[in-house]
Amino acid sequence: MAQGRERDDAASYFVGSSLSVRWVQGFPSQNVHFVNDHTICYPSGNFVIFINLDTKKRTVLQCINGIVGVVATNVPGEVVAFSDRRLKPVIYIYSFPALTRKGKLKGNILLDYTLLCFSYCGTYLASYSSLPEFELALWNWESNVILCRKSQPGMDVSQMSFNPMNWHQMCLSSSSAVSLWTIERSNQDHHFKMRLVKLPLEDGSLVNETDVLFPTSLRKDLIYGPILPLSAIAGLVGEEAETFRPKDDIYPLLHPTMHCWTPSSDLYVGCEEGHLLTINAETLKVTVLQKAEEITLLDEGQLISPFTLVYQKDGMLASGIDGLIYSFTIKDSKYQVKNFLEVDGPVAHLMFSPSYKMLLIQTDKGTVYTYTFGEEPTLEKVLEACDGKVLAMDFVTPGTKHFMTLTNSGEVTILWIEDGTCISKIFLRTQATALGCSPSSLSAVVGTMDGYLFFLDIQNVEFPRVIHRTFLSESAVKILTYDQQGIFLLVGTVDGNIFVIDAKPSNSFQIFGYTETSKDILQISTVSLPMSDVVDVLVLSSLREAGRSRLEFFSLPVKLSRAPLAFSDERGRLKDDFVRKFLYEVEHMLSSAVLDFESSTIYGFCSQVPYICSYLLPEKDHTGICILKPHQKVQSKQYGSGMIYMSSHGLWLLTIAKCGFLFIRDIFSLEAFARCRSHSHQGHGIQCIRMSMDGQHILVNGRDDGTLVYLKWKRLGPNLASEIFEHYQQLTAALNNTLERENEYLATSGVSKHEAQEEEPAEPGKKLSLDSSQEELGINPNKEISWIQQKREEAIKNEVKMFSQKRKEIKKGIKELSRIIMSMMEENEKVDPIAKLDQQEFCLDLEELERLHDESEEEVAKIRKEVEMHNLAKSYLTELIKEECWNSMAVKGRALKCFHIPYVVENFPMKERTEEELQRLKRVVQQKKTEAECLKLRKEIVEVQSATLIKKHHEEDDEEEEDEEKTIKDTSLPNYLLGSLSPDFGADTSLLTSQLELHSREEKINQIILLKDIIYKVKKTFNGEFDAAYKQKEFEIARVREKNIRIEEIISDLELEDKVWQPVFEDCEQPERALVVEDDEISLQKHVPPWQTAKTQMTTPFEMEQLQQARASNARQRGLMDMMGGVLEVKKEDILKMVIPQPAFMAKADALWNEEERKQFKDYERKVKELNEERDKYRKSLEAEMKKLQNSIQDSTQNFDEHLKRLFERRVKAEMVVNQEEMKINNLVYSLLLDEELSSREQFLNNYLLKKQEEKTKTSEAIQKAREDLDVFKEHHDILVAEDKVLERSFRREFSEVSGHQVDILYKLFKRRPRVHKQKTQADVNSLVPYGERPGSGKLNKENFIQLMKSMDELDSIHNMPEGLDPTVWEHFCITRRAKVENEYKVKQKAAGLQEMTTFLRKRMEDDEAVQREIERVFQELLRLQEEKVKFQVNLTIQILLKQGQVELENFQLILEYSDAILINKNIIEDLNSVIRTQGQKKVASMMESKEVHKGIYQIEWEHKKMEMEMEDLNQKAWDIQMLFFSRDRQKYLNEPNYENVIAIQIGIMEQTINVIDKTHKKNVKNCKKLLKKLGRYSNQKDTANYTLSCNLREELVAVSERQDICNEIGSKLTCEKIAKERYENLLKKQKLTSISKQQAEQISILQAEVERLRMKTFPALIPM
Repeated sequence: MAQGRERDDAASYFVGSSLSVRWVQGFPSQNVHFVNDHTICYPSGNFVIFINLDTKKRTVLQCINGIVGVVATNVPGEVVAFSDRRLKPVIYIYSFPALTRKGKLKGNILLDYTLLCFSYCGTYLASYSSLPEFELALWNWESNVILCRKSQPGMDVSQMSFNPMNWHQMCLSSSSAVSLWTIERSNQDHHFKMRLVKLPLEDGSLVNETDVLFPTSLRKDLIYGPILPLSAIAGLVGEEAETFRPKDDIYPLLHPTMHCWTPSSDLYVGCEEGHLLTINAETLKVTVLQKAEEITLLDEGQLISPFTLVYQKDGMLASGIDGLIYSFTIKDSKYQVKNFLEVDGPVAHLMFSPSYKMLLIQTDKGTVYTYTFGEEPTLEKVLEACDGKVLAMDFVTPGTKHFMTLTNSGEVTILWIEDGTCISKIFLRTQATALGCSPSSLSAVVGTMDGYLFFLDIQNVEFPRVIHRTFLSESAVKILTYDQQGIFLLVGTVDGNIFVIDAKPSNSFQIFGYTETSKDILQISTVSLPMSDVVDVLVLSSLREAGRSRLEFFSLPVKLSRAPLAFSDERGRLKDDFVRKFLYEVEHMLSSAVLDFESSTIYGFCSQVPYICSYLLPEKDHTGICILKPHQKVQSKQYGSGMIYMSSHGLWLLTIAKCGFLFIRDIFSLEAFARCRSHSHQGHGIQCIRMSMDGQHILVNGRDDGTLVYLKWKRLGPNLASEIFEHYQQLTAALNNTLERENEYLATSGVSKHEAQEEEPAEPGKKLSLDSSQEELGINPNKEISWIQQKREEAIKNEVKMFSQKRKEIKKGIKELSRIIMSMMEENEKVDPIAKLDQQEFCLDLEELERLHDESEEEVAKIRKEVEMHNLAKSYLTELIKEECWNSMAVKGRALKCFHIPYVVENFPMKERTEEELQRLKRVVQQKKTEAECLKLRKEIVEVQSATLIKKHHEEDDEEEEDEEKTIKDTSLPNYLLGSLSPDFGADTSLLTSQLELHSREEKINQIILLKDIIYKVKKTFNGEFDAAYKQKEFEIARVREKNIRIEEIISDLELEDKVWQPVFEDCEQPERALVVEDDEISLQKHVPPWQTAKTQMTTPFEMEQLQQARASNARQRGLMDMMGGVLEVKKEDILKMVIPQPAFMAKADALWNEEERKQFKDYERKVKELNEERDKYRKSLEAEMKKLQNSIQDSTQNFDEHLKRLFERRVKAEMVVNQEEMKINNLVYSLLLDEELSSREQFLNNYLLKKQEEKTKTSEAIQKAREDLDVFKEHHDILVAEDKVLERSFRREFSEVSGHQVDILYKLFKRRPRVHKQKTQADVNSLVPYGERPGSGKLNKENFIQLMKSMDELDSIHNMPEGLDPTVWEHFCITRRAKVENEYKVKQKAAGLQEMTTFLRKRMEDDEAVQREIERVFQELLRLQEEKVKFQVNLTIQILLKQGQVELENFQLILEYSDAILINKNIIEDLNSVIRTQGQKKVASMMESKEVHKGIYQIEWEHKKMEMEMEDLNQKAWDIQMLFFSRDRQKYLNEPNYENVIAIQIGIMEQTINVIDKTHKKNVKNCKKLLKKLGRYSNQKDTANYTLSCNLREELVAVSERQDICNEIGSKLTCEKIAKERYENLLKKQKLTSISKQQAEQISILQAEVERLRMKTFPALIPM
């Protein structure tokens, strides 16, 4: 290896190295297109791939600006157009098969083109872009110019197509709309005209939409004013009003999916709902086709929503989501469905070849089939897509013939390197993640998402097989890496474990162990040299939180396979001492890192900055983490995170990134010497890259574009090639023995090991016994366990065996402890509840107890938090309601109830008026007062000027006073005209405007403000009365409470059981009580904190002691209580409680009493009697007093109830007044709203009128321009026609020197024209192509003209010259005839252009007339709207108060139509009726006199009119007889007696003619066949001659190459350059002279035409009649 290469010659060392694309493999994500009858193409990544259907050869066209966007092809022109997806994309036009760029179309699109489409005839290309322009553009791709463009914001199109029969028509469809576009052309000007198709409803029924702009079906409302369109009601005045519809009026329509054109220029449209539509392109009439009969489809499939449609004769083909292709036979408005073909998977695209001999079928996964029609139809798979996305690929050792790919679904494919064709596939049926090929054997390994490794035997590439399967761990496999010698396989998993596996199949892929690293493993790099006994491994992982990257370096000894147990512990973990692991960290993020072959330098790709750095590893060993600093730093010139790989010989670095560029760099200078852009950033760049051992083959896989690119060296320096080739030979020589040995083992190994293991019967002795430790781990013996789990179980099993005795002792101690605790729990159940312990106190697992306690605390905290948030939300809602409904009220809403009757009176809750409302009211009041004063002054001025000079001054004063009184009287309108009873509440209505005078908007607004003020005053007046009644009730309740105190005392003295009636305020009367929570309303016990309870317990004894001390020191109170019962005097009320004590001797018998005792007894009886009399008297007085108090309470409360009853009536009247005023306000608001609607409608009509007037201006300008262009074009056409006639007339003058006979012959030859043979297509093609012969393009017309000129060359031949004619005359004649033919061709072209321009002018005039009609319609609508507006302003809605029962009608039939009604006084009607009756009687008398006279006059007039009508009928009949059409056939039929014989004779003549024509046709066919055979023989002769010439040419080429080599050796380079330079200068001179001659010839022709035109004007030709 050339590691000692000097740096000074590095520039010359790498010069001339470059890469080229050999082939590209990708599957179509867009529609596949036909380029010609045998070639298809589709985009894939940065490339457009062409496939020849006959040879299966592929051709690649690369887009230089990144990923390919949309693609379109033009079959007649054999060109391909595609767009890129960069900012401001470009459309490229390439020819096929040369693949040379013919054009580059640059538009104003910012983001992307979504659709491209060629017209069948002509050089037209249509492009469509979605966001943000939504622009449709028409290009002339030959001249690279945009002919016209039009933007439709919000219109997203999914399919676009030209009409195959007429390039002037296009169809654009989306999932919600179908639009037809017409391209109108006038000379060089092109214009788009769009028409939107009205789709049916989802059920297939057609909807009758009403005119949104000018609806004619609106009902008339004669009471509330005009009814306007919904757009005016919504207040829309702009363009949105033209299409506005309410949500309820929008019905779901059909959703189109695909469309196709028919030969009759109609459209077939398929819908998601299963309906099939036919659209007439001229009238836009939509017809829903009906199914003719129900036919059972294959596998009971149902056509739900066609993915794609393609037209064929008498019907079409359609595909659905079930993988079936259906054939539709359409006749009239019905169709029949038949099963045509079935493929695997849903069909996404169908397309016929240009000859309609082949049908291309494309599935949704990208698989392409071709169905060839014929006697034996064949279905062939052209392209088979992969089952999923390609994740990885790798070369099969040694990397010169085959390589493998892996998809995410587990599909492994083996392909040829030479052309990328598939050899074989194997399906693992699991989700795969990584792939690797072993350098030491023909085996490969696949990692899966489940943690499995599948080892494949690929000796026989046509039949690969799985030879081994290993379950490493339950985490997914992320990285698979073989070392350079194929000794070890390193497997990185998602959980951060790196497994080391023996890569040799002969060792059954033994797992040596694993080592732990960081979880986010990015890359594993290895260094394994043939002369080294260790394999160095570098692992890169990311520390995202710290913003760093970690590098772990360790070495694996080659002798690891001899004693694997010595390098790992019982759990399979590799020992760090043996692998010598070192940790490094980089202070910035790396996305990739590799180790050089000397294991001294690390090369890293920075992920956050565009640099590639090298880091030197320290030579001394270290412990812990070592920080590495960049040793060399080079800008990568690649953006985005990338990866870095090393070539097989260790001298090149391969870097890839998200930008899509591949760089190959020198390992010493880190500079790139080769680069290639195989992918783009739009597809997120390159995912992975693989280089073969010899460095000649490079595979690059895209991340998201699904493209696999094979690169090969286009040029590689000899030194570079020799370096890697030498290393390749050394490496293959070192691996040769190992390869042979391992491949021999693979060939003889037979059945795979894991299959044999699965077939072995499970022996009972081999099953692991489930001990307690395994039960704790929850191991399922029936479930397959991973290798790492098996190692862990084996370690646990060994530990169990080692510590089994100690475990038994621990178990015994636990059982004894458990028995003690159970006895303690039984004893605990028997003790008192105070001394009883909780169950958790007996838990010995303190950690579990603490965990349960923590969980309960967390749950309590969570619930407390939820309760707090809930309470907070409720509190917030409470504050909102309180602020809105209580605090904001200046007058709170409350009610007032009667004491005895069920009457409730409520006040009016009122908010405080804002400052803005007060200012507005003040302004209106001031304005009204000013208007009143101005009116008064105007009246005074008018009355003074009109007063007579004869009247006296005092009479004028009296008159003025009377006028003032009258004015004052007029200002206060009566209630029935005022419309409310507000004056009854003291409201001032003098400022109100009469209802009959409210016309303007300002007056209505001012009236509403004044009416709101009246409502406020009415409510305020009533609330004042309500407050007074409320205070009165408070006073009454207080007085009743005072009297009840005395009543309660009397009841207690009388010891009665009566209850005292105590009135109180209820909650509705005092609503503020609802906002305060009393203590008695809370049913739950108040929560007292522990600290407060402790404080209460401490302070209670002290307070009791103080109270006892205070009572003990109060001697006066104790004496009063002991001697007099606590009172100083006896009250009158105490008489009822007084008791005279009996003498003590009354306990003895009467006989034992003495005299003194008898006297004492008499005194006792007297005192008792007096006390009883006093008691009775006092009791009666108390009863009288109580009754008086009760009557007083009853009277006062009843008086209050009467007052509240009157207040209730007042409340009803006030509410009636408020409702009346609010009704007037509502009427005014409605009138204002209607006024706004009228204004909106008027403004919209004005805007619409301006829009139409602008359109009218544009159409007028277009007409003027078209007329001017037409006049100019017509003048040119007339000049050409005149020149043509001049050439024809001047023919004999030109040849006047020739004899007359020869002139006649020349004139006949002058009139003769060659026949242009059209290229006839084969009969079978015409029978297959449904569109037949389509109109030719401009290019075809040019080809016809060229063919005509070639035919003229044959006519100009000397053989056609008449005998005896001078050759110079013949040459002059040929030139003249050729000029005549060219002029005729120009005239035809001009005539076609003239007709097209005339049609364009006519269409512009029709558009102008349509716009003019629309403008007139808008004017009429404006006039009608203004009339409605005037009527609305004059016809007012007024409110009148009428008494009930005042007007009664019999047979009441009220007609609610007052369009022509007025309101007048009743007396005027009565007086008018009396006058009418008088005049009516007079009128009746005069009418009776003239009745008889008029009767005779009418009879005479009727007879006169009858005679005139009869005369008109007779004249019309005579005219019809004169104008009766009578053809010659009818005359012949009437004149000829034997008409049928004449017809029979004519038929016979025609049959004979047909027979003669048939014989002539057969004879011509026979002659053509003979000629065809002759031409075939001639073709064979030419082929033989061509073959001989090709052989000679090959020999000549060899001789030329030899002579060229000799020239190169001699050094004739300067001579060749000189000769080439002279030739180049001669060519420039020749081109310059040619251009000058062309310009002069054009000038001469122009001057000749002008001279001829002037001569024609001077001497007009006389044309013979």
